[in-house]
Amino acid sequence: MSVPKPLLESVLISESDLQNRIHELGTQIVTDYENKELVLLGVLRGSVIFFADLARAIFSAQLENPVKEVQLRFEFVQLVSYRNSTKPTAVELIRGGTDYLEQRHVLIVEDIVDTGHTLKFLCEHLWTLKPKTIQVCTLLDKPSQRQVPVAIDYTGFEIPDTFVVGYGLDYAQQYRNLPYIAMLESI
Repeated sequence: MSVPKPLLESVLISESDLQNRIHELGTQIVTDYENKELVLLGVLRGSVIFFADLARAIFSAQLENPVKEVQLRFEFVQLVSYRNSTKPTAVELIRGGTDYLEQRHVLIVEDIVDTGHTLKFLCEHLWTLKPKTIQVCTLLDKPSQRQVPVAIDYTGFEIPDTFVVGYGLDYAQQYRNLPYIAMLESI
């Protein structure tokens, strides 16, 4: 017997608002990393759609201002903390980082930062690989849930304390393909 899926409550951030803000983030990143090589480090799986759109926004921003060039490399890490729940548990690194991060600028691309535990864990791991810099770009920030301090350099949207899905974010591996961010009914 399967468990019924929770229903979507409402759209929190529309598809057009997402795309507009990601374009703004891409433009800012090109300005900040002008004439540098940058490793975009996507946190799997939730950031994949945001990661792809952000990479394209960085490319578009360079087309709009050809004097500014940012050389991009892609890397991914996979962490798990939710395990089919709406509440996080202990963070575990499944796959992560490579040796070519040494002495490079790294921009972590995260889907959402809430408690801060996952991001803190990831930053501590990445510093052992000796990058030149580490900065963070998150699509969603939920500061009301923060339990540990973390630095976020680029934020798409600050959201209230609600469980969200869509645009890569999931509940039990469902809803990732929504083109917007939606809230779920109470689970």
